[in-house]
Amino acid sequence: MKKSIKLTVVASIVALSATMFSATSAKAADCGDYSQFGKLSGQTVKIFAGIRDPEATVMTKIFAHFTACTGIKIAYEGTDQFETLLPVRVKGGNAPDIAIIPQPGLVATMVATGKAVPVSAKVLANINKYYNPAWKSFTTVDGKVYGAPFGASSKSLVWYSPAQFKKLGVTIPTTWAQMDAIAAKFKAAGVTPWCAGIESGAATGWPSTDWIEEMALRELGPDKYNMWWQGKLKFSSPEMQGVMAKVQAWVGTQAQVGNLQSVATRKFQDAGVPGLKDGTCGMLQQASFYSSMFPAGTTFGADKDANAFYLPPTNTKFGNPIEGAGEFPVAFNSNVATQRVTDYLSSPVYATERAKAGGWTSANSGVPLSAYTDPVLKVVAQSLQAKKGAIVFDASDLMPTAVNGAFWKEMTKFYAEGKSMKDVAAAIDANW
Repeated sequence: MKKSIKLTVVASIVALSATMFSATSAKAADCGDYSQFGKLSGQTVKIFAGIRDPEATVMTKIFAHFTACTGIKIAYEGTDQFETLLPVRVKGGNAPDIAIIPQPGLVATMVATGKAVPVSAKVLANINKYYNPAWKSFTTVDGKVYGAPFGASSKSLVWYSPAQFKKLGVTIPTTWAQMDAIAAKFKAAGVTPWCAGIESGAATGWPSTDWIEEMALRELGPDKYNMWWQGKLKFSSPEMQGVMAKVQAWVGTQAQVGNLQSVATRKFQDAGVPGLKDGTCGMLQQASFYSSMFPAGTTFGADKDANAFYLPPTNTKFGNPIEGAGEFPVAFNSNVATQRVTDYLSSPVYATERAKAGGWTSANSGVPLSAYTDPVLKVVAQSLQAKKGAIVFDASDLMPTAVNGAFWKEMTKFYAEGKSMKDVAAAIDANW
Protein backbone atom coordinates (compact mmCIF):
# COMPACT_ATOMS: atom_id res chain seq x y z
CA MET A 1 0.00 0.00 0.00
CA LYS A 2 0.97 3.53 -0.12
CA LYS A 3 2.05 3.84 2.40
CA SER A 4 1.28 1.33 5.12
CA ILE A 5 -2.51 1.53 5.09
CA LYS A 6 -3.51 1.02 1.50
CA LEU A 7 -5.96 -1.39 0.04
CA THR A 8 -8.21 -1.73 3.08
CA VAL A 9 -11.78 -2.94 2.72
CA VAL A 10 -14.87 -2.23 4.81
CA ALA A 11 -18.00 -2.83 2.79
CA SER A 12 -17.29 -6.39 1.72
CA ILE A 13 -16.58 -8.02 5.07
CA VAL A 14 -20.16 -9.07 5.79
CA ALA A 15 -20.67 -10.51 2.32
CA LEU A 16 -17.27 -12.10 2.40
CA SER A 17 -17.90 -14.14 5.52
CA ALA A 18 -20.43 -16.26 3.66
CA THR A 19 -18.08 -17.12 0.82
CA MET A 20 -14.54 -17.35 2.19
CA PHE A 21 -13.00 -20.67 3.12
CA SER A 22 -11.56 -21.69 6.47
CA ALA A 23 -8.70 -24.11 6.94
CA THR A 24 -11.15 -26.75 8.12
CA SER A 25 -14.00 -26.24 5.66
CA ALA A 26 -12.25 -26.21 2.28
CA LYS A 27 -13.17 -29.39 0.45
CA ALA A 28 -10.88 -31.38 -1.81
CA ALA A 29 -13.01 -30.31 -4.76
CA ASP A 30 -12.15 -26.67 -4.00
CA CYS A 31 -8.42 -27.24 -4.37
CA GLY A 32 -8.08 -27.72 -8.10
CA ASP A 33 -6.42 -24.35 -8.70
CA TYR A 34 -4.14 -24.94 -5.71
CA SER A 35 -2.60 -28.22 -6.86
CA GLN A 36 0.17 -26.26 -8.61
CA PHE A 37 1.50 -25.24 -5.19
CA GLY A 38 1.89 -28.81 -3.98
CA LYS A 39 1.57 -30.22 -0.46
CA LEU A 40 3.91 -29.34 2.40
CA SER A 41 2.34 -29.97 5.78
CA GLY A 42 3.83 -28.75 9.03
CA GLN A 43 5.42 -25.59 7.60
CA THR A 44 4.60 -22.03 8.68
CA VAL A 45 5.48 -18.94 6.64
CA LYS A 46 5.54 -15.58 8.43
CA ILE A 47 4.32 -12.54 6.49
CA PHE A 48 4.86 -9.01 7.79
CA ALA A 49 3.18 -5.93 6.29
CA GLY A 50 1.44 -2.64 6.93
CA ILE A 51 -1.97 -4.02 5.93
CA ARG A 52 -4.28 -3.85 8.93
CA ASP A 53 -7.88 -4.64 9.76
CA PRO A 54 -10.36 -4.81 8.24
CA GLU A 55 -8.29 -5.72 5.15
CA ALA A 56 -6.07 -8.05 7.17
CA THR A 57 -9.10 -10.13 8.16
CA VAL A 58 -10.23 -10.45 4.55
CA MET A 59 -6.73 -11.40 3.42
CA THR A 60 -6.16 -14.04 6.11
CA LYS A 61 -9.51 -15.69 5.35
CA ILE A 62 -8.34 -16.14 1.78
CA PHE A 63 -4.96 -17.42 3.02
CA ALA A 64 -6.88 -20.09 4.96
CA HIS A 65 -7.99 -21.68 1.69
CA PHE A 66 -4.34 -21.93 0.61
CA THR A 67 -3.49 -23.58 3.94
CA ALA A 68 -6.34 -26.08 3.65
CA CYS A 69 -5.19 -27.11 0.19
CA THR A 70 -1.40 -27.11 0.66
CA GLY A 71 -0.82 -27.67 4.37
CA ILE A 72 1.37 -24.54 4.56
CA LYS A 73 0.27 -22.21 7.33
CA ILE A 74 0.58 -18.46 6.85
CA ALA A 75 1.13 -16.42 10.02
CA TYR A 76 0.34 -12.78 9.27
CA GLU A 77 1.39 -9.74 11.30
CA GLY A 78 0.31 -6.20 10.38
CA THR A 79 1.38 -2.86 11.86
CA ASP A 80 1.05 0.86 11.24
CA GLN A 81 4.79 1.18 11.90
CA PHE A 82 5.81 -1.12 9.06
CA GLU A 83 8.29 1.19 7.28
CA THR A 84 10.07 1.84 10.57
CA LEU A 85 10.06 -1.70 11.95
CA LEU A 86 10.99 -3.72 8.86
CA PRO A 87 14.55 -2.30 8.48
CA VAL A 88 15.12 -2.76 12.21
CA ARG A 89 14.03 -6.38 12.13
CA VAL A 90 16.00 -7.21 9.00
CA LYS A 91 19.21 -5.62 10.26
CA GLY A 92 18.70 -7.27 13.64
CA GLY A 93 18.54 -10.76 12.13
CA ASN A 94 14.80 -11.10 12.70
CA ALA A 95 13.53 -10.76 9.15
CA PRO A 96 10.10 -12.21 8.32
CA ASP A 97 9.90 -14.93 5.69
CA ILE A 98 8.03 -12.47 3.46
CA ALA A 99 7.43 -8.74 3.77
CA ILE A 100 4.74 -7.10 1.64
CA ILE A 101 6.44 -3.82 0.76
CA PRO A 102 4.52 -0.89 -0.77
CA GLN A 103 7.54 1.21 -1.79
CA PRO A 104 10.03 0.06 -4.46
CA GLY A 105 12.50 2.41 -2.77
CA LEU A 106 12.19 0.36 0.41
CA VAL A 107 12.57 -2.82 -1.64
CA ALA A 108 15.92 -1.48 -2.88
CA THR A 109 16.88 -0.61 0.69
CA MET A 110 16.14 -4.18 1.78
CA VAL A 111 18.11 -5.59 -1.16
CA ALA A 112 21.07 -3.48 -0.06
CA THR A 113 21.08 -5.28 3.32
CA GLY A 114 21.91 -8.51 1.50
CA LYS A 115 18.99 -10.26 3.22
CA ALA A 116 16.31 -10.11 0.50
CA VAL A 117 16.34 -12.86 -2.13
CA PRO A 118 15.32 -12.67 -5.82
CA VAL A 119 11.99 -14.12 -6.89
CA SER A 120 11.61 -17.78 -7.74
CA ALA A 121 11.48 -19.00 -11.33
CA LYS A 122 7.71 -19.47 -10.98
CA VAL A 123 7.16 -15.92 -9.74
CA LEU A 124 9.28 -14.55 -12.58
CA ALA A 125 7.24 -16.59 -15.06
CA ASN A 126 4.02 -15.19 -13.57
CA ILE A 127 5.34 -11.62 -13.84
CA ASN A 128 6.30 -12.10 -17.48
CA LYS A 129 2.99 -13.75 -18.33
CA TYR A 130 0.45 -11.67 -16.46
CA TYR A 131 1.81 -8.14 -16.00
CA ASN A 132 2.68 -5.03 -17.99
CA PRO A 133 6.52 -5.00 -18.22
CA ALA A 134 6.59 -1.75 -16.23
CA TRP A 135 5.64 -3.64 -13.05
CA LYS A 136 8.75 -5.83 -13.23
CA SER A 137 10.98 -2.77 -13.48
CA PHE A 138 9.71 -1.42 -10.16
CA THR A 139 11.46 -4.15 -8.14
CA THR A 140 14.43 -4.87 -10.40
CA VAL A 141 17.73 -4.14 -8.67
CA ASP A 142 21.05 -4.79 -10.44
CA GLY A 143 19.28 -6.93 -13.02
CA LYS A 144 17.47 -9.17 -10.52
CA VAL A 145 13.75 -9.07 -9.73
CA TYR A 146 12.70 -9.10 -6.08
CA GLY A 147 8.91 -8.95 -6.10
CA ALA A 148 5.72 -9.34 -8.14
CA PRO A 149 2.79 -6.97 -7.60
CA PHE A 150 0.37 -8.03 -4.86
CA GLY A 151 -2.45 -5.50 -4.91
CA ALA A 152 -2.38 -2.56 -7.31
CA SER A 153 -4.31 0.66 -7.58
CA SER A 154 -4.76 3.63 -9.84
CA LYS A 155 -3.82 6.84 -8.10
CA SER A 156 -5.40 9.17 -10.64
CA LEU A 157 -9.07 9.26 -9.62
CA VAL A 158 -11.43 11.93 -8.33
CA TRP A 159 -14.31 10.74 -6.15
CA TYR A 160 -17.61 12.61 -6.08
CA SER A 161 -21.28 12.32 -5.18
CA PRO A 162 -23.52 11.94 -8.26
CA ALA A 163 -26.36 13.49 -6.25
CA GLN A 164 -24.25 16.56 -5.45
CA PHE A 165 -23.15 16.89 -9.09
CA LYS A 166 -26.80 16.67 -10.18
CA LYS A 167 -27.81 19.28 -7.61
CA LEU A 168 -25.05 21.56 -8.88
CA GLY A 169 -26.04 20.96 -12.49
CA VAL A 170 -22.64 19.66 -13.63
CA THR A 171 -21.34 16.56 -15.39
CA ILE A 172 -18.06 14.66 -15.24
CA PRO A 173 -15.24 16.94 -16.47
CA THR A 174 -12.81 15.82 -19.15
CA THR A 175 -10.46 18.82 -18.94
CA TRP A 176 -8.75 20.55 -16.04
CA ALA A 177 -10.55 23.80 -16.89
CA GLN A 178 -13.91 22.06 -16.63
CA MET A 179 -12.93 20.61 -13.26
CA ASP A 180 -11.84 24.04 -12.03
CA ALA A 181 -15.22 25.40 -13.11
CA ILE A 182 -16.99 22.74 -11.05
CA ALA A 183 -14.82 23.64 -8.04
CA ALA A 184 -15.83 27.29 -8.50
CA LYS A 185 -19.51 26.32 -8.56
CA PHE A 186 -19.12 24.36 -5.33
CA LYS A 187 -17.44 27.39 -3.75
CA ALA A 188 -20.24 29.69 -4.90
CA ALA A 189 -22.75 27.27 -3.36
CA GLY A 190 -20.99 27.48 0.00
CA VAL A 191 -19.33 24.07 -0.31
CA THR A 192 -15.58 23.51 0.16
CA PRO A 193 -14.52 22.47 -3.37
CA TRP A 194 -12.00 19.81 -2.39
CA CYS A 195 -12.14 17.25 0.41
CA ALA A 196 -8.69 16.77 1.94
CA GLY A 197 -6.98 14.94 4.79
CA ILE A 198 -3.39 13.73 5.06
CA GLU A 199 -3.08 12.25 8.57
CA SER A 200 -1.93 8.63 8.44
CA GLY A 201 0.01 7.71 11.55
CA ALA A 202 3.72 7.28 10.89
CA ALA A 203 3.07 7.91 7.18
CA THR A 204 1.24 11.22 7.67
CA GLY A 205 1.60 13.42 4.60
CA TRP A 206 1.55 10.76 1.90
CA PRO A 207 -1.76 11.86 0.32
CA SER A 208 -0.26 15.30 -0.36
CA THR A 209 2.73 13.71 -2.10
CA ASP A 210 0.22 12.08 -4.47
CA TRP A 211 -1.03 15.51 -5.49
CA ILE A 212 2.48 16.61 -6.40
CA GLU A 213 2.99 13.39 -8.36
CA GLU A 214 -0.25 13.72 -10.29
CA MET A 215 0.60 17.28 -11.30
CA ALA A 216 4.21 16.42 -12.20
CA LEU A 217 3.03 13.59 -14.45
CA ARG A 218 0.52 15.81 -16.21
CA GLU A 219 2.68 18.90 -16.53
CA LEU A 220 6.06 17.32 -17.29
CA GLY A 221 5.22 13.92 -18.82
CA PRO A 222 6.50 10.41 -17.97
CA ASP A 223 10.14 11.01 -18.95
CA LYS A 224 10.71 13.99 -16.67
CA TYR A 225 8.53 12.35 -14.01
CA ASN A 226 11.00 9.46 -13.98
CA MET A 227 13.96 11.84 -13.90
CA TRP A 228 12.39 13.49 -10.87
CA TRP A 229 12.02 10.38 -8.71
CA GLN A 230 15.52 9.29 -9.74
CA GLY A 231 16.92 12.54 -8.32
CA LYS A 232 17.93 13.92 -11.71
CA LEU A 233 15.33 16.69 -11.48
CA LYS A 234 15.34 18.31 -8.05
CA PHE A 235 12.30 19.53 -6.15
CA SER A 236 13.91 22.97 -6.26
CA SER A 237 14.22 22.95 -10.06
CA PRO A 238 12.15 25.51 -11.98
CA GLU A 239 10.05 22.67 -13.47
CA MET A 240 9.15 21.16 -10.11
CA GLN A 241 8.62 24.53 -8.47
CA GLY A 242 6.10 25.24 -11.20
CA VAL A 243 4.40 21.92 -10.43
CA MET A 244 4.30 22.62 -6.70
CA ALA A 245 2.85 26.10 -7.28
CA LYS A 246 0.05 24.58 -9.36
CA VAL A 247 -0.67 22.05 -6.60
CA GLN A 248 -0.86 24.85 -4.06
CA ALA A 249 -3.41 26.67 -6.22
CA TRP A 250 -5.36 23.42 -6.65
CA VAL A 251 -5.48 21.91 -3.14
CA GLY A 252 -3.30 24.16 -1.00
CA THR A 253 -5.42 27.20 -0.17
CA GLN A 254 -8.21 27.80 2.32
CA ALA A 255 -10.56 28.65 -0.53
CA GLN A 256 -10.04 25.19 -2.03
CA VAL A 257 -9.71 22.86 0.97
CA GLY A 258 -10.70 24.87 4.02
CA ASN A 259 -8.45 25.29 7.04
CA LEU A 260 -4.98 24.00 6.10
CA GLN A 261 -4.09 22.92 9.63
CA SER A 262 -7.24 20.77 9.67
CA VAL A 263 -6.05 19.07 6.48
CA ALA A 264 -2.87 18.04 8.31
CA THR A 265 -4.75 16.47 11.23
CA ARG A 266 -7.72 14.93 9.39
CA LYS A 267 -7.32 11.19 8.79
CA PHE A 268 -7.05 10.43 5.09
CA GLN A 269 -9.74 7.76 5.50
CA ASP A 270 -12.13 10.48 6.71
CA ALA A 271 -11.25 13.04 4.03
CA GLY A 272 -14.20 12.26 1.77
CA VAL A 273 -16.49 10.40 4.15
CA PRO A 274 -19.02 11.70 5.04
CA GLY A 275 -18.17 15.03 3.36
CA LEU A 276 -19.00 13.95 -0.19
CA LYS A 277 -22.37 12.54 0.78
CA ASP A 278 -23.49 15.30 3.13
CA GLY A 279 -22.30 18.04 0.78
CA THR A 280 -19.71 19.71 3.00
CA CYS A 281 -17.04 19.17 0.35
CA GLY A 282 -17.28 18.58 -3.36
CA MET A 283 -14.54 16.31 -4.73
CA LEU A 284 -11.74 14.11 -3.42
CA GLN A 285 -8.58 13.22 -5.31
CA GLN A 286 -7.63 9.78 -4.05
CA ALA A 287 -6.69 6.36 -5.35
CA SER A 288 -9.02 3.57 -6.40
CA PHE A 289 -8.67 1.84 -3.04
CA TYR A 290 -10.65 4.67 -1.44
CA SER A 291 -13.81 2.82 -2.47
CA SER A 292 -13.28 0.68 0.62
CA MET A 293 -13.48 3.73 2.89
CA PHE A 294 -17.18 4.28 2.18
CA PRO A 295 -19.73 2.81 4.61
CA ALA A 296 -21.06 -0.71 4.13
CA GLY A 297 -23.86 -0.75 1.60
CA THR A 298 -22.53 2.17 -0.46
CA THR A 299 -23.25 1.69 -4.16
CA PHE A 300 -20.95 2.95 -6.90
CA GLY A 301 -21.76 4.23 -10.36
CA ALA A 302 -22.96 7.27 -12.29
CA ASP A 303 -26.41 7.21 -10.65
CA LYS A 304 -25.40 5.62 -7.34
CA ASP A 305 -24.17 6.84 -3.95
CA ALA A 306 -20.62 7.59 -5.11
CA ASN A 307 -18.58 7.52 -8.27
CA ALA A 308 -15.16 8.48 -9.59
CA PHE A 309 -13.69 10.00 -12.74
CA TYR A 310 -10.15 10.10 -14.09
CA LEU A 311 -8.21 13.21 -13.05
CA PRO A 312 -8.09 15.29 -16.27
CA PRO A 313 -4.87 16.28 -18.04
CA THR A 314 -3.31 19.70 -17.66
CA ASN A 315 -1.09 19.30 -20.73
CA THR A 316 -2.66 17.43 -23.63
CA LYS A 317 0.82 16.80 -25.04
CA PHE A 318 1.23 13.89 -22.64
CA GLY A 319 -2.30 12.51 -22.67
CA ASN A 320 -3.30 10.78 -19.47
CA PRO A 321 -0.70 8.15 -18.49
CA ILE A 322 -1.57 6.02 -15.48
CA GLU A 323 0.02 6.55 -12.09
CA GLY A 324 -0.20 3.26 -10.30
CA ALA A 325 0.75 2.00 -6.88
CA GLY A 326 0.88 -1.35 -5.22
CA GLU A 327 2.66 -3.73 -2.89
CA PHE A 328 5.32 -6.34 -3.52
CA PRO A 329 5.88 -9.51 -1.48
CA VAL A 330 9.64 -9.77 -0.95
CA ALA A 331 11.18 -12.98 0.41
CA PHE A 332 14.01 -13.07 2.93
CA ASN A 333 14.88 -16.74 2.49
CA SER A 334 14.71 -19.43 -0.18
CA ASN A 335 12.88 -22.05 1.86
CA VAL A 336 10.53 -24.22 -0.17
CA ALA A 337 7.48 -23.13 1.82
CA THR A 338 8.36 -19.45 1.40
CA GLN A 339 8.77 -19.87 -2.34
CA ARG A 340 5.44 -21.62 -2.68
CA VAL A 341 3.69 -18.78 -0.87
CA THR A 342 5.29 -16.17 -3.14
CA ASP A 343 4.35 -18.33 -6.14
CA TYR A 344 0.75 -18.28 -4.86
CA LEU A 345 0.67 -14.53 -4.21
CA SER A 346 1.96 -13.75 -7.73
CA SER A 347 -0.56 -16.03 -9.44
CA PRO A 348 -4.14 -15.33 -10.55
CA VAL A 349 -5.37 -17.73 -7.84
CA TYR A 350 -5.04 -15.39 -4.87
CA ALA A 351 -5.82 -12.27 -6.90
CA THR A 352 -9.06 -13.67 -8.32
CA GLU A 353 -10.41 -14.69 -4.92
CA ARG A 354 -9.43 -11.34 -3.43
CA ALA A 355 -11.00 -9.40 -6.31
CA LYS A 356 -14.29 -11.23 -5.74
CA ALA A 357 -14.27 -10.02 -2.14
CA GLY A 358 -14.41 -6.39 -3.29
CA GLY A 359 -12.56 -3.18 -2.44
CA TRP A 360 -9.32 -4.28 -4.13
CA THR A 361 -7.75 -4.42 -7.57
CA SER A 362 -4.86 -6.23 -9.20
CA ALA A 363 -2.65 -5.62 -12.22
CA ASN A 364 -2.67 -9.37 -12.89
CA SER A 365 -4.21 -9.93 -16.33
CA GLY A 366 -5.06 -13.50 -15.35
CA VAL A 367 -7.88 -12.18 -13.17
CA PRO A 368 -11.15 -12.14 -15.15
CA LEU A 369 -12.86 -8.75 -15.12
CA SER A 370 -16.03 -10.57 -14.11
CA ALA A 371 -14.42 -11.04 -10.67
CA TYR A 372 -14.96 -7.31 -10.03
CA THR A 373 -18.53 -6.42 -9.13
CA ASP A 374 -17.78 -2.73 -8.45
CA PRO A 375 -18.07 -0.81 -11.77
CA VAL A 376 -15.40 1.71 -10.74
CA LEU A 377 -12.90 -0.98 -9.77
CA LYS A 378 -13.63 -2.97 -12.92
CA VAL A 379 -12.59 0.01 -15.05
CA VAL A 380 -9.50 0.53 -12.88
CA ALA A 381 -8.54 -3.14 -13.15
CA GLN A 382 -8.90 -3.08 -16.91
CA SER A 383 -6.47 -0.16 -17.17
CA LEU A 384 -4.00 -1.74 -14.75
CA GLN A 385 -4.05 -5.04 -16.67
CA ALA A 386 -3.08 -3.40 -19.97
CA LYS A 387 0.07 -5.04 -21.31
CA LYS A 388 0.94 -1.93 -23.34
CA GLY A 389 0.89 1.78 -22.58
CA ALA A 390 2.65 4.05 -20.11
CA ILE A 391 2.33 3.12 -16.44
CA VAL A 392 4.40 5.01 -13.90
CA PHE A 393 4.65 4.08 -10.26
CA ASP A 394 3.99 6.36 -7.34
CA ALA A 395 7.12 8.54 -7.45
CA SER A 396 7.69 8.96 -3.73
CA ASP A 397 7.51 5.19 -3.25
CA LEU A 398 10.29 4.85 -5.83
CA MET A 399 12.53 7.41 -4.12
CA PRO A 400 15.11 6.37 -1.54
CA THR A 401 13.51 5.77 1.84
CA ALA A 402 15.05 8.91 3.39
CA VAL A 403 13.79 11.14 0.57
CA ASN A 404 10.35 9.54 0.64
CA GLY A 405 10.05 10.11 4.38
CA ALA A 406 11.19 13.71 4.03
CA PHE A 407 8.63 14.24 1.26
CA TRP A 408 5.80 13.14 3.59
CA LYS A 409 7.05 15.23 6.52
CA GLU A 410 7.79 18.40 4.60
CA MET A 411 4.44 18.40 2.82
CA THR A 412 2.82 17.98 6.23
CA LYS A 413 4.69 21.08 7.37
CA PHE A 414 3.25 22.99 4.41
CA TYR A 415 -0.25 22.30 5.72
CA ALA A 416 0.42 22.26 9.47
CA GLU A 417 2.93 25.08 9.75
CA GLY A 418 2.52 27.15 6.59
CA LYS A 419 6.01 26.31 5.34
CA SER A 420 6.55 27.63 1.81
CA MET A 421 6.78 25.26 -1.14
CA LYS A 422 10.23 26.67 -1.85
CA ASP A 423 11.45 25.78 1.63
CA VAL A 424 9.69 22.42 1.48
CA ALA A 425 11.53 21.61 -1.75
CA ALA A 426 14.93 22.60 -0.36
CA ALA A 427 14.41 20.49 2.76
CA ILE A 428 13.46 17.41 0.71
CA ASP A 429 16.39 17.86 -1.69
CA ALA A 430 18.78 17.87 1.27
CA ASN A 431 17.99 14.17 1.81
CA TRP A 432 19.31 12.96 -1.56
